[in-house]
Amino acid sequence: MEASQRPPIKLVADEPAPPRLPPHNLEAEQALLAAILHNNHAYEKVSDFLLAAHFADASHGRIFEACGKLIERGQLANAVTLKGFFEQDGDLSDVGGAAYLAELQSAPVSPDVRHYGTLIHDLYLRRELIALAQDIDESAYAQELDTSATDHIETAEQRLYRLAETGLADGGLQPFSLALTDAVSSIESAYRRDGALAGIATHFTELDKLLGGLHKSDLIILAGRPSMGKTALATNIAFNVAKSRRLERGSDGQSFEVSETVAFFSLEMSSEQLAGRILSEQSGVRSDALRKGAITQEDFDRVFDAARELQSLRLFIDDTPAISIPAMRTRARRLKRQHGLSLIVVDYLQLMSAPAGMKTDNRVQEVSEITRGLKAIAKELDVPVIALSQLSRQVEQREDKRPQLSDLRESGSIEQDADMVLFVYREQYYLERAEPTRRENETDEKFHERYERWKQRCEEVYGLAEVIVAKQRHGPIGIRKLTFDGDTTRFGDYIPDEFVPDAH
Repeated sequence: MEASQRPPIKLVADEPAPPRLPPHNLEAEQALLAAILHNNHAYEKVSDFLLAAHFADASHGRIFEACGKLIERGQLANAVTLKGFFEQDGDLSDVGGAAYLAELQSAPVSPDVRHYGTLIHDLYLRRELIALAQDIDESAYAQELDTSATDHIETAEQRLYRLAETGLADGGLQPFSLALTDAVSSIESAYRRDGALAGIATHFTELDKLLGGLHKSDLIILAGRPSMGKTALATNIAFNVAKSRRLERGSDGQSFEVSETVAFFSLEMSSEQLAGRILSEQSGVRSDALRKGAITQEDFDRVFDAARELQSLRLFIDDTPAISIPAMRTRARRLKRQHGLSLIVVDYLQLMSAPAGMKTDNRVQEVSEITRGLKAIAKELDVPVIALSQLSRQVEQREDKRPQLSDLRESGSIEQDADMVLFVYREQYYLERAEPTRRENETDEKFHERYERWKQRCEEVYGLAEVIVAKQRHGPIGIRKLTFDGDTTRFGDYIPDEFVPDAH
């Protein structure tokens, strides 16, 4: 048949698809509630992950919540006690009345309560995903002038991450009881460690005693003048955390060890240079000798052995220059989802780029946005963030060159947003650059006296460093001494009785 002889194609309109209901399973919710009312111990099998908000039927969620309140008080939760509970609040009709409570309790009981709880929670997450997708769809169509497509992606990813981590696509007001539970868990953790630490250990004994470790959601500023050793100290802390392990408790109540994971954003040094520093620290071979290749076979064997031991280290390095807050947040989220995350280190914050679309003529405002962004990352991912920072030159003008909070560049924003501010200070650095020279008309005796005092002071502080805790939102401030080996850029605990200065 020729094309001209073919009958015309008739477009038949599709019948409209029936409306889709959000995912739910009311029978599973009823079966779960029936099991709890029949035996209150069933509540313990789902209470660690299931909330009233997860139920598709609001009345089922209220019954579940009421059961939890009665059980936690040590009271019996059944149709009779729930009837009295809801009558007292005047809400009995909202949950179907006494007849519905009795019907639930008399329903057939399945032993697989946790399966029903998991199903209810999964369907809740699906409903949240649908709502999130609808919001993304609407915001993408809006085409607002002040919001770029990248901003929409960042917001969507943030909400997806929150949904995956906590089951809540959006933040909001949370009951104080949840905050109390978290606080008690933190106190219990410290108590079980004999009250030593509530946070992550830096493994510098005296510093940990003063700080109580590095606390979750804290922004910690580590500052110092160039060549003071702030990058070395941050690297030491990152390595110490990455090689340590913590105890976790599984759903079956059994404890197991988990390696700590560290994300190191190195904006100043390449990942190869950073790895070289860690190899120098762990092998004891001078870092400059490693760079030049001026090492012996014995040195190479030590470096090779150290590298083999470090292979399993859960330390992830990102050396992207001028990284932005949104990019850092995205990569840190991904790392936490895939490998877990215990600590973030940023070296250093003044090298980060300004947020997209922000004018760059006001550096103070840029740094303010960066520090606020780092604090937001610490809170969102619930990990401590150590951000290194430069100091202004005004410290060099004082006789006592120990840093102060006012020495921070753009100090208003950094000091305000930080939960802790630590300064690294080595007097040796200044003494080595201030060797006495003969003054005009000065006698040999006077010059020799000044030179001996300088030499004695050099010997007293050789290999020593101070960490000055200038701000601590949750505890005292103070100074703690550490040892410092400049050849391997390695810090260590300072033990006065055992420390003997090396000869120059």
